[in-house]
Amino acid sequence: MLELITGVLWCMVKAAGIDSGTKSVDIYAFDDSTGEILIDEAIPRDLVTKDPSIVIEKIREAEERFGSFDSIAVASGYGIPLKRAQEASDEEIALATFVSDEDVARGHRILGLRKILLMFRDSRFNAYFVPGVIQLPTVPRYRKVNKIDMGTSDKVFSVVLAIKDQAERLGIGFEETSFILVEIGYAYTSAIAVENGKIVDAMAGTAGFTSFLGLGFMDSELAYAISNISKMPRELLFRGGVADYAGTRDIEEFIKAKGEAYHLFIESIVKDIAALLPSIIPREIILSGRFTRIPEFFDDVKKSIKEFFSKLNLEIDVVKLQTRARVAKEAAEGAAVLANSLAGGKYKDIAEVLGIRNSSGTIFDYVCLPLKDELINTYKKLKL
Repeated sequence: MLELITGVLWCMVKAAGIDSGTKSVDIYAFDDSTGEILIDEAIPRDLVTKDPSIVIEKIREAEERFGSFDSIAVASGYGIPLKRAQEASDEEIALATFVSDEDVARGHRILGLRKILLMFRDSRFNAYFVPGVIQLPTVPRYRKVNKIDMGTSDKVFSVVLAIKDQAERLGIGFEETSFILVEIGYAYTSAIAVENGKIVDAMAGTAGFTSFLGLGFMDSELAYAISNISKMPRELLFRGGVADYAGTRDIEEFIKAKGEAYHLFIESIVKDIAALLPSIIPREIILSGRFTRIPEFFDDVKKSIKEFFSKLNLEIDVVKLQTRARVAKEAAEGAAVLANSLAGGKYKDIAEVLGIRNSSGTIFDYVCLPLKDELINTYKKLKL
């Protein structure tokens, strides 16, 4: 069905999005003909790791109640160039969820995501696998050198929601949006620069400053020292952050203590933003993620960011990403908005502005080391 709104013809669609986070796998879906929210759920990650089919069943149950979804956007780990799920190869799924044989034997949680991707590939759903930031053509090649994690596919989802949010709040076109989105999650912090509705740079996850669980940048000497003791397990990427420094993974306890680790965390967020200023002077800083739901923490971060900009004589507002979801995280809602866009719905122009249809390559394409080819060949050949 088609509808005319503000002079623009668009399809009325039912769209869903799936975000795979550290603590939960979140699902959000909506019908843009009625505005009704069809799914708004967060499933504990441990449950999904044990039984990934839970995610598929949630979609099936919703379709039984509301009818088939026109489009579903699925978090694809480190990223797969945009394509229908049924068109993804084993090699692409293996690279998007790359993990060592040793971590496979340990049953690392990323295997749950891999199984979800395989299930969607084998399903009848009109599902899409999406790229990570590094696979987008809008980020200059030179900014990608020796990077893998510039923002996983779920961070692209959050950017989509932020584009929608800023455009609607300020009454501007998607192609006029300008911001740095800072997603402060339980595991990692990611800062992503958007100019004219396009992602142009990022300080993300394992390649950013210290996060709550993850240590972020790793001193190459430390990486060398670790490699001489044992093979580095993926689980180590979830250690060394401010939670380890503080001695607690309890968010409320961490914030209440207001210790050195707390100040390190906030300073690291400001540094992530500062590192992007050579690439963009944004209209706004938009904050999202689990930590921003805590008013005290949000206020402290906002104050520190504003103080930093005042030293540079810059007046840049700091706002919270607006969402409709009450349970699911921002990335899941953004995924549903992207799915709507891909299906030609109300937000159809976002995908075009973002340049997501022109995504390409693998996450190892910009490694400038002699091991590059070996990395690609090793991980794409792993059995799924």
